[in-house]
Amino acid sequence: MNLDQLSRQTGEWLKNEGPDVDIVVSSRMRLARNLEAYPFPSRFTPEQRKEAASYLEEVLTHLDDTPPLTYFPLLGLSEVDRLVLVERHLISKEHAEGDAERGVAVSDNESIAIMVNEEDHLRMQVFHSGLRLAEAWNVMNRLDDAISAKVQYAFSPEFGYLSACPTNVGTGLRASVMLHLPALALTGQTESFFRSVNRINLAVRGLYGEGTEAMGNLFQVSNQVSLGKSEEEIIDNLSSAVPQIVLYERKAREHLAERRRDQLEDRVCRALGMLQSARTMNSGETLELLSHVRLGINLGVIQDVEIGVINQLFVQTLPGHLQKLNGKVLDPADRDVHRAKFIREALRGS
Repeated sequence: MNLDQLSRQTGEWLKNEGPDVDIVVSSRMRLARNLEAYPFPSRFTPEQRKEAASYLEEVLTHLDDTPPLTYFPLLGLSEVDRLVLVERHLISKEHAEGDAERGVAVSDNESIAIMVNEEDHLRMQVFHSGLRLAEAWNVMNRLDDAISAKVQYAFSPEFGYLSACPTNVGTGLRASVMLHLPALALTGQTESFFRSVNRINLAVRGLYGEGTEAMGNLFQVSNQVSLGKSEEEIIDNLSSAVPQIVLYERKAREHLAERRRDQLEDRVCRALGMLQSARTMNSGETLELLSHVRLGINLGVIQDVEIGVINQLFVQTLPGHLQKLNGKVLDPADRDVHRAKFIREALRGS
């Protein structure tokens, strides 16, 4: 697998498979782990950083009983290639912007991605489309076992797995779901949603995690801390909360469909019309319009556009993907023109 292939395929988190996938776009498990033999990455010497990266690349590409992983050393990648990995949720923005030895190991279907030398030595991620937290945890558990059979983790009998960030000490687990909540936004209920989620010790973040905006009405909901809680408690807490969020969004969608049908259809059809005909379009506007069209497809307002095409456009119209697919670096104005053309061609073929 290479990045050209990666940029053209549908990532696991957008495959539109699994329970409640019209609202729960994907489920993710992330584990923070560090090696006992090295200091945290923030305290590495250059030699230690390079040595740890080389060692972990060898470990991750020769694991037993896991899908094969392709390792991408980030120092050897262009800015566009690193941006593609961020847009696909395979690495963080901080990992992309680093300037030292680091990398990411990725499975062919993108269900597994392991960052090396980010904030911790290892940031393991497992993705499943739809609401499948338990299944994602089972895969993560096996992956963690496969890695721990080859390395010695930094572990404290008192505190659990040690991490560079105090909120990750303990299990090192962050369980999260990606939610598409356009009806809550359209009915003005997002602020009450934020407050409700925070009251049960869950965090709400934007499309690309902490400090980012909820573009396209996509939100990430996850546990806030791992210290003092078992993996089962973290997953159970999130698993019990998500169905309630899904119920609120469904009720908001029913309200729009029953009491504001004309307004709903007008907004959805206008969004589709703009996507089909616009000659220039920026990223934020595109994600907002795609969000309305995705809602329209799921409510039966639009019947001649495939949901898979819309899901793919959520990623392939982002700046890194546009440039990767065009094979050249584009300035913002050129990206807006290419984006509009790309969308028109994709919708004509759907």
